[in-house]
Amino acid sequence: MTVTRRTALLAGLATLAGCSSAGYRGPEREVVIAAGESGGFYLAFAELLAQQLNRAEPRLRATAVATEASVENLRRLRDGRADLGLVLGDVAESAFAGAEPFSVPIAFSAIGRVYENYHQLVVRVDGGVRSVADLTGRPVAMGASGSGVAVFSTRLFARAGVPVKAKNLLLGEAINALAAHEVDALLWSGGIPTPALTELNRTTPITLLPLDAHLPALRTGYGPVYDQVHVPAQAYQGVGELRTIGVANLLLAAPSLPDDVAAAVTRVLAGHAADLVPAAAVGTQFLDVRTLIGTGKVPLHPGAASAYRALHG
Repeated sequence: MTVTRRTALLAGLATLAGCSSAGYRGPEREVVIAAGESGGFYLAFAELLAQQLNRAEPRLRATAVATEASVENLRRLRDGRADLGLVLGDVAESAFAGAEPFSVPIAFSAIGRVYENYHQLVVRVDGGVRSVADLTGRPVAMGASGSGVAVFSTRLFARAGVPVKAKNLLLGEAINALAAHEVDALLWSGGIPTPALTELNRTTPITLLPLDAHLPALRTGYGPVYDQVHVPAQAYQGVGELRTIGVANLLLAAPSLPDDVAAAVTRVLAGHAADLVPAAAVGTQFLDVRTLIGTGKVPLHPGAASAYRALHG
């Protein structure tokens, strides 16, 4: 039987998940992980990754840094201000190709696919909004200017043919604006449930709008990077099961990241997957050793690929 690259990598990953003998032996150094906003899973995951990396590899001093997320994280990788960064798959593919919102390609590679991201269009229960079309001409918080959700928001409303009054707000600002009736919806990309939205729901009852009807148009424009995902019933109190649009979250590496550091990070992802799931994650599809190498059009970092193939050269 012919052994494909994917088969070999998966076989290596399965062995790697139970292997703890290998270790980083290079010089001591810092590893900066560009994450996301407080209240979301990006930062929570990055903090757990930093903790596990520090425990497994004492010569590496990992820290998670709060940012506006995907777009800003790519710029930090490009400028040498971060070694690793969490980035939505759709934004990563655009950056790799130099497509909107990027004017030229950005150099980076992937360590792995870490979890599924859920696009969540949040409205007040008492706001009278029951569909994307109901938001025509209304103010909508579309994510921070440096975030992946801002990219997706623009794509969603354009493909849906729904003009809105866009406001670029951080998650905390968007939540306050929704509660104060300053916006009629907020669009957020994150895990299920997102803790900050759970907290909002306690004082301002919310619901989520299904987005799956807009998936075909988005896939026509941007390819299979978008998937249909299910939000389980009661992920947020009072919100029933619904379908929305998901996209992979990738852990990316700067071009300058040494192979042995990338391999060390990969070993932590594969061997400590259960320790990298934020406590609030209920419905989110988190680290799975079978899908870690599924990074789409973004190539694996040579050090990560080598680690995945460990003992199976």
